[in-house]
Order: sequence, then C-alpha cells, then structure tokens
Amino acid sequence: MALLGALHLLAGCDDSARKTNNEVTLTLGAYTVPKDAYQKEILPAFQAYWKEKTGQTVKFEESYEASGAQSRAIESGFDADIAALSLEKDIDRLSKAGLITHNWKKAPGGGFVTCSVVVIAYRSGNPKKISGWHDLKRDDVDVLYPNPKTSGGAMWDINAIYGAGLKLSEISTGKQNKTHARELLKAIQQRVRIMDSSGRMSVTTFENGIGDALVTYENEALLRQKQGKSFPYILPEATILIQNPVAIVDRNVEKHGNREVAEEFLRFLFTRTAQTAFAQYGFRSVEANVAREFEYQYPVPKYMFTVEYLGGWEAVSAEIYGQDGVWSKIMEELSHAQ
Repeated sequence: MALLGALHLLAGCDDSARKTNNEVTLTLGAYTVPKDAYQKEILPAFQAYWKEKTGQTVKFEESYEASGAQSRAIESGFDADIAALSLEKDIDRLSKAGLITHNWKKAPGGGFVTCSVVVIAYRSGNPKKISGWHDLKRDDVDVLYPNPKTSGGAMWDINAIYGAGLKLSEISTGKQNKTHARELLKAIQQRVRIMDSSGRMSVTTFENGIGDALVTYENEALLRQKQGKSFPYILPEATILIQNPVAIVDRNVEKHGNREVAEEFLRFLFTRTAQTAFAQYGFRSVEANVAREFEYQYPVPKYMFTVEYLGGWEAVSAEIYGQDGVWSKIMEELSHAQ
C-alpha cells in the first residue's frame, strides 16, 4: 500500500517529469496474481526492446492490488497508464468513468491478455480425498477463497462454483437448474473459513497451513509448482475459463504524454515473448502458437464454460453479486443463521 500511496502522490506532480528525451515513465496498475510474470520477465524484456528500438529508457511505476480495489483506485485518481485487471467489469468501470475512451476490445485477443481456469488445490497426499466440487460441501473440509467485494479472483471462483452447478444439472437433466446451482454454492460457502481481500493473499493463507482446500486460479497453483513447492490441485470437469483484460487508460496517457510507449507496451503484451513468459508463469496463452507449444501443460476441462454461459458480466453482477443476487442472499442467510 505504501507504493500505491506514493503513486497517488506522483499523480499530483509535474507530469513533464514523466517523459524526457532519454527516459519515459509508464505506470502499471495491475491485479496481484501476474506480479511475478510482469516483474521478473515482461517488464525487463520490454525495457530492453524499447531501449534497442528508440534509445530511450522506460521506467515502470507499479502497483499490484486486488482487481476491484485497483480499478476503484484508478477511478478515484491513481494515474495508471495501463490497467491490467482480472475482470472485464473492472475495465468497464473505467470506461464508464470516462477514463478509457477507446474500444479496448479491439486489441489482440479481444482485449484479453491471458486466460486461466478455476481449480481446487488440496493438501499433499490428498488426505481429504477431494475429487470435485461436491467434496467441498463436506463437514470435514475447510475451504478458502477470497472476498468478491475486493477480489476479482473471488468472483471467478464463485462464478465457477455456481456455473458448475448449472452446467452439471444441464448435463444430467437437459436444462439448467438454478436451485441446484444455488444449493451447491451455499453449501460450499458454509465451509469457507477465511475470505482474504485478494487471490494472492488467499493462496498465502493456504500455504500457511489453514484450510483443506483452496479454490483458486490454475496459474497460482502452477506458479507454486514452478517454485518447487508441493501444490497439488485438480481441474474440475465443470469450471470457468478466466479471461483477464488489459487496456490503456486514455485520460492518463494523454495527461502524461506517453501514449506512444503505452501503445507499444500494450502490443508487446501480445507478442510471442510476453505470451511465452505468461505461459511459463502458469497462464493460458491467447497467442495461438504459444498456446500450441504449451498445450501439454493446459488440458481443457470437459465441461468448460465462459462468463457468457452465465449471461455475461452485467447479468452476473446483478444476479449473483447485486443486492438481491444469489451470493449476496446466501451471505445474508448464513449471517442470520450464526
């Protein structure tokens, strides 16, 4: 948060200091999960690329927060030039606020820079014999996932559970059963022990020994395995495809006078270099050649669905997270039952 505070102070400084003949500054406002990929691979690679191309040094100012919190910070005045967030609706918030004025979906990949899926991580040896969503309802299984009020990851997690209930009921009966989906989500929510503010914090809590199962991004599990840690997980047969958007924040790049480098950085994120880095850090690539190269690492779930299966983000925001939404009402019921 100290860095975020410093960046807010930067927003009030003389913007001419952000660009000289020899140096240009880009501010990246991202959600927490891809931090390692950006810091260790992608930002240094772009700095080298831009230096060779123009002779100019790119200085990155970075902030990593839960997606919803990051989006609201940008809306409230944090001068990010690039918003790399978890949810489409968090980018749309910036469009509605007049900060993003172009059609961000015209970028490569439809504006989505990475993909992933929701998985279930469990303890080494699988002592609770977890094999799918139904096991997370059991009284002897403590579950973790973050809070959807702050975390985009949590929304993906909850969408995955509710959507799996719809999908599996459709497979067995021929039509979606919203009652079945609601019952599945409520039963799992009853077993949630801690709801951290971000996906990354939720993983850390699990690593600290709390909980039997963690609902999380596939890339979080793969990153831990890349680090040599024991982090087993299962890919549920019915789960959601996560699509992570990125966009230039037009009002801020106009203010800072750095549109040229911002646009080049956005394009760079879809190159083979950047997409390979994302794939190495556990993300499913949106670039066809890289996706084929890593397909052995990323099996396709049998009944994978997208947010459109749930009606799209506008419908999801109202029907799941709105005042009378499914999850909101479940939380209200559970609080009254305590």
